[in-house]
Amino acid sequence: MADVLLGIVVENLGSFLREELATILGVNELTEKLSRNLTAIRAVLQDAEEKQITSHAVKVWLQNLADAAHVLDDILDECSITSKAHGGNKWINRFHPKKILASRGIGKRMKAVAEKIDVIAAEGQKYELRVGVSEEHQRGDDEWRQTISVITEPKVYGRDTDEEQIVEFLLRHAVDSEELSVYSIVGVGGLGKTTLAQVVFNDERSIIESTIGKNSDLSSLESMQRAVGEILQNKRYLLVLDDVWSEDPEKWDKFKYLLQRRNGKKGASVLVTTRLDIVASIMGTYPAHHLGGLS
Repeated sequence: MADVLLGIVVENLGSFLREELATILGVNELTEKLSRNLTAIRAVLQDAEEKQITSHAVKVWLQNLADAAHVLDDILDECSITSKAHGGNKWINRFHPKKILASRGIGKRMKAVAEKIDVIAAEGQKYELRVGVSEEHQRGDDEWRQTISVITEPKVYGRDTDEEQIVEFLLRHAVDSEELSVYSIVGVGGLGKTTLAQVVFNDERSIIESTIGKNSDLSSLESMQRAVGEILQNKRYLLVLDDVWSEDPEKWDKFKYLLQRRNGKKGASVLVTTRLDIVASIMGTYPAHHLGGLS
């Protein structure tokens, strides 16, 4: 998750400045510039995560960003470890011959990473990434969109194979699992993820006991706990979480813990629909089912 990684790196850059390590090593201005650039890039990451589904170029851009962030974080860790190993005496460290050589090496490495991040930031402008687009989209969806179990399309075309693959997963893999099984349907908007989930939900082969709810919003976990507990306790169920956008693994871990704590019977399953691969990787216990376009 690029957003989590960049958040950690920006926080470490802040500590690097506060502890005066950047000043001692002569990279204070460079560190401040890195922090500004990464903070600006982080603001558009949600849009990039969505666009990478259909754009290989954006996917490569995100990978290059993650690689550079990892290198920078390794440098910051090295600086912190070295400082602690010498007792944190700033003035001895600063003028010690070995420290002078080390500062030059670290300065060169940080400058090289900063140049890479400058290139990445400039390249990102080509993709017209917008700030906070996912939150805006999610708020808009929550205001008007609620998902029901009834199939709203008069006829569903071209998804028979997808339906069979998902139902087969529920019948042959999930049904015998002692652990909660989570299967994700991933695809861009308009491909029919929700309709496919409705079709699977209404397939009489796959449903043992089921529950119906509003559009899932993991941020409202507290308000969901009591209802979820009452409905799902001691049942084999298929719970559909439609149009999930939250990339916060902590929220999902809490919700998953709640489901597991309610002692659902063997075969309890969750079917997730989302536009984001990162959401599927956080939530899924099996490889995601990627929905392609209809020919």
